[in-house]
Amino acid sequence: MKLCVVNEVGKEVVVAMFGPGDFFGEGCLADQSKRLGTAIAITSSVILVIEKNEMSRVLHEEHAFSDLFIAHVLSRNIRVEADLVDQLFNSTEKRLARALLLLVRYGKQQQAPRVLPKMSQQMLAEMIGASRSRVSQFMNKFKRLGFISYTGGLKINSSLLSVVLHD
Repeated sequence: MKLCVVNEVGKEVVVAMFGPGDFFGEGCLADQSKRLGTAIAITSSVILVIEKNEMSRVLHEEHAFSDLFIAHVLSRNIRVEADLVDQLFNSTEKRLARALLLLVRYGKQQQAPRVLPKMSQQMLAEMIGASRSRVSQFMNKFKRLGFISYTGGLKINSSLLSVVLHD
């Protein structure tokens, strides 16, 4: 899933990506009066809709679920802060490398290959605040250096982490 926001002149940006097991739409629990973004499936998805009253009840009565949800909200807050720092201080190349690693959930325990679902360079550009041509330039560089490959989808190699860690 991608969460998109559109400004008054119609420019769309991707502000978040969600994967299996993620929550989204939790702003309604804080009485957010206006929805800021639109969640759009980018691959075949199964979505569980929990009504606000039911979610409130479960959060109060089911402590294990409440703990899971609070961990999610705190993790999302940390991620938003990291995204802001990334946008303010890092180069386009670093932002792209970080976004690709986050999209394949690098650092999470995972046995499956780190392959992205079909995603356009334009969508990647929207996520990192860059032009599609800059994304294309860096994707070609990453491919040439062996950080990514296009065999069976866009495969992200852990060596891409060196771009993020390099000053």
